[in-house]
Amino acid sequence: MIEIKKALTDKSNILNFFLIFFIFFLDRFSKFKIVNYFTENNSVIYVNDYINLDLIWNKGIGFGLFNLDGGLLYHLVSLLIFIIMVVIIYLIFSSKKIDKFFYSIVFGGALGNFYDRVTFFAVPDFIDLHYYDFHWFTFNIADIFISLGIVFLILNEIIYKKI
Repeated sequence: MIEIKKALTDKSNILNFFLIFFIFFLDRFSKFKIVNYFTENNSVIYVNDYINLDLIWNKGIGFGLFNLDGGLLYHLVSLLIFIIMVVIIYLIFSSKKIDKFFYSIVFGGALGNFYDRVTFFAVPDFIDLHYYDFHWFTFNIADIFISLGIVFLILNEIIYKKI
């Protein structure tokens, strides 16, 4: 019990939880605005020659892979995602400062997408990167933070820990 109290009052953990909630609310705000826009207007938002905003409801996992139409498999994947998120919380509490920061970035994004999985049984993706007719997977703000956190964790391992 003392360990939990110490972890909850550790200044770096408190700052990381603010980061997690900032990312979560940034993601929620962006999805709220996009979903409302597409509820009223069913047209793609042209940003520039390489970016459009177009709402897609993703029932799969990262970047729309393994599209699942509800049912037992969807719930099992959601349970697995929840277990991974619990492990990430443990890693936030038990890691060094820079790793805590990177895990917090991943967790903030994961929390945003998990909220959508539980609430809507799909994740709204809307950022469409493209070059002429080649389109990358459509993604959202949460996906950006998850990807950045993972890239930073990998680079940290490669550069500073020299594996």
